[in-house]
Amino acid sequence: MGEAIGQILSYGVAVALSAFPIIGVVLMLATPRARTNGPALLLGWSLGLALVGTIVLLVSGGVGPSDQGQPADWVSALDLTFGVLLFGLSFTSPPPPPRDGKEVPLPKWMRTVDSFTPVKALALGTAMSALNPKNLLLSIAAASAIARTDTSAGAQAVALAVYVVLGALGPGTPVVLYFALRERSKHILDDLRLWMEQHNTAIMAVICLLFAAKLVGNAVSDLSS
Repeated sequence: MGEAIGQILSYGVAVALSAFPIIGVVLMLATPRARTNGPALLLGWSLGLALVGTIVLLVSGGVGPSDQGQPADWVSALDLTFGVLLFGLSFTSPPPPPRDGKEVPLPKWMRTVDSFTPVKALALGTAMSALNPKNLLLSIAAASAIARTDTSAGAQAVALAVYVVLGALGPGTPVVLYFALRERSKHILDDLRLWMEQHNTAIMAVICLLFAAKLVGNAVSDLSS
């Protein structure tokens, strides 16, 4: 179990740093339905991570290490593919936000959060974690890493749960602050939202580059051994 959990720690932290779910939660916590929509988006985000991970584990059932302790060639090729895709995605982030105190342009859904119902917030959270290309690739890579360990199905499920919990820390932090501090949390959450908006491009580019290097390096090492 320890091996499986060790494989996903860095992936979980990377997903937790995704800016859009954090910004989305903060925006929803400033609406009249904050007490329901904020947790609903967080739940949807967690469900999306769990859904992708579960599908990958089921599809990858029985894909453990070979007799020599090395992954199968197709598994290494998959890592290489994910690494190349993440490398490409690191250069497809939106342009840097405007400076000189100007507001950052937000996606349309972020400008309409006041009208969201809990069901819509839940669906949005699920879509952001399960369908966003960067988060999807990270979740697939994390679940694939779990599947390749020589551990039982129960241990793999625990490792996936740890990944989901880690991945939920990003959008979960504003929710905890909101319920713990109430009105006093507004200033903290506004500052967090602005910081994430200003640095989203750099954060995601660095994350994608780091994990692209990790996956490509692992694949090259496995295929050449």
